[in-house]
Amino acid sequence: MFLFYLVLLALGIVADVRNAIWFVPLGLSVVCAILWFVARRQLGVAFSVRPEARQLVTTGLYVRLRHPIYVFGTMAFLLVLLALQGWQALVIWAILIPVQVIRARREEGVLTEAFGAEYEAYRRSTWF
Repeated sequence: MFLFYLVLLALGIVADVRNAIWFVPLGLSVVCAILWFVARRQLGVAFSVRPEARQLVTTGLYVRLRHPIYVFGTMAFLLVLLALQGWQALVIWAILIPVQVIRARREEGVLTEAFGAEYEAYRRSTWF
């Protein structure tokens, strides 16, 4: 997923468009990508491609966001797509949103089953 983002970022950088609608979203996209990478690093051994309950991470970016990887990854994609200024690219993003929501819900189910009340308390203290 991150590799696909990097390809889109490269396309955004080499695009012929050079205006505020190019600079602002492209710059914000890079910020989101960095936060996406930081969130992934903060998961450490708890990271898995499929939902697994290895450990409950509640520090760093996870203090307020249960799913910072999904949030910042999706925002990074949206912003680079806005920089490309093509409506076709927004179709990709419109497909990505439901996929990320489904992934987050599956993950929450696994964590609720594994950590029970501890996860529910954490969930109530965070945003998405």
